[in-house]
Amino acid sequence: MRVGYFLLFVSVVLSGCESEQPPTVTADAPDKAMPFFVERAAETGLDFVHDPNVEGEHWFPEMVGSGAALFDYDNDGDLDVYFIQSGPLQPPRPPNRLFNNQLIPTGELRFVEIDGAGGLDDRGYGMGVAVGDLDNDGWRDVLVTNFGPNALYRNNGDGTFSDITPDFELSDSRWSTSASLADLDHDGDLDIYVGNYVTFNPEKRVLCADNDGRPDYCGPLTYVAQVDKVWRNEGALEFSDATSEWGFDTAFGNALGVTAADFNLDGQTDVYVANDNLANQLWIGKGGDRLEFENRALMAGAAFNSDGGVESSMGVSAGDFDNDGDEDLFMTHLKPQTNTLYRNEGNGNFTDISDMSRLGAISIGYTGFGTAWFDVNHDGWLDLFSANGAVQIEPAQYGVVSYPYNQRNQLFLNIDGRRFVEHHDDSAAMLANEVSRGAAFGDIDNDGDTDILVTNNNGPARLLLNVHADDKDWIRFTLTGTTSNRDAYGARIALTRSGSPVYWRRVHTDGSYLCSNDPRVHFGMPPDAGLDGVLVRWPSGLVEQFPLGRSGNHYDLVEGTGNHVSDSP
Repeated sequence: MRVGYFLLFVSVVLSGCESEQPPTVTADAPDKAMPFFVERAAETGLDFVHDPNVEGEHWFPEMVGSGAALFDYDNDGDLDVYFIQSGPLQPPRPPNRLFNNQLIPTGELRFVEIDGAGGLDDRGYGMGVAVGDLDNDGWRDVLVTNFGPNALYRNNGDGTFSDITPDFELSDSRWSTSASLADLDHDGDLDIYVGNYVTFNPEKRVLCADNDGRPDYCGPLTYVAQVDKVWRNEGALEFSDATSEWGFDTAFGNALGVTAADFNLDGQTDVYVANDNLANQLWIGKGGDRLEFENRALMAGAAFNSDGGVESSMGVSAGDFDNDGDEDLFMTHLKPQTNTLYRNEGNGNFTDISDMSRLGAISIGYTGFGTAWFDVNHDGWLDLFSANGAVQIEPAQYGVVSYPYNQRNQLFLNIDGRRFVEHHDDSAAMLANEVSRGAAFGDIDNDGDTDILVTNNNGPARLLLNVHADDKDWIRFTLTGTTSNRDAYGARIALTRSGSPVYWRRVHTDGSYLCSNDPRVHFGMPPDAGLDGVLVRWPSGLVEQFPLGRSGNHYDLVEGTGNHVSDSP
């Protein structure tokens, strides 16, 4: 059994508190006729269409965006939707758009667009978004990443946002993609990690073609990679550039995906960066008198695949797919590469088990982007979704459709933490061939399961509502930090049996691709699991136990109100 720092530490205080093996729940592939999702974007009022201004010129940024956020901006208890728009490379451009979820006030899942996006109507050439309470005032703020200057918006707490970008140095001219909000220095507020892609100058045109000589989009190696940026939160929405001070300037890459988690279970937040056609980065934090991060991806086995090859990493998600108490890594890649599953061996070292898990072969024909670990069928094992869309011409589509980059998305079911099978059904939600990019995950209709918002490049957004788990047990938590950052990003929560952790999850909104996800922690509840409690390790180091409520309910856990177990040294 692989057990890291936290599990060992807690087990000293709680007898037998190492991770138990979850109850065996054999998850065979379901009947093909049984759909997991229904598509409801138009029906619910989400009429967003991404427009990258495609006119046959094949400007590189056209193909990359864009993302979206699921977050409760008005604190009424349901997830609202914020879409990132692109437009032409040169202004004027169309704005980003905000849709208010009417579920709580009306009882009906219906979205109403907010005029001027409530102040979030950024008009940069949009890429991604990160959401979090940067000033710990109870209202989540918004960072927008762009091809060009980024933008930061303060949530005013009255349904509106203020653009505070000019007050800080968060904006520069780099091409930014995914970002993560995480408390890297553990001082009780969220810092900002911004992934940067390549140096692209429209005035220095580079022409590229596919293997048959047809004009097509260039790849990232045509351009110079950029260094990511890290901003330390000084409090009261004041930020300072900590990129060099914390050691993040010692490596660079074509960053597309970013996620923060404690990968070696030492109590310090780490950062993993998925780079496009360059080695991935695993920034391990080293605390003490002076905080530093070291890129240990090569030594940890997470820089390359098992063949020692560089891959075109796009989306990334960290989660405990085998229920052994640590964060594993999954990445989506370019066709004809395979997607990659790195199993965490319990100490922050990883093994590529893409082939062993069967995720390799079933992904080789697709280019994946947005992705996440989530329990789609409530059997206690984390499954995967991959939002797919080509970046190079699909020959069979050339001359047949105007935008020949369409692919279908994929759903991979976790079979007892050992292997994965692709689920096929005949629903429109899963058969659609589009150019998908972002995927944001959350319980959009508040019915206890995980839904997916998919953004399509040069196409309409799709809302995939989970209908498979409607009759299965679940429990959901919102965590609020007091000493920790108020959003409790980075907290680890476990359902326990006889005081011992069985299922681990992490509070986060990052990962996937260019998107921000539901911060609430969701568990499917397998039958006869014998679960009896909740264990939380807060970012501050405090460990607490809470009683486990009834399934089918949502619970709020506040730091400092549970039964004290320990404090990390």
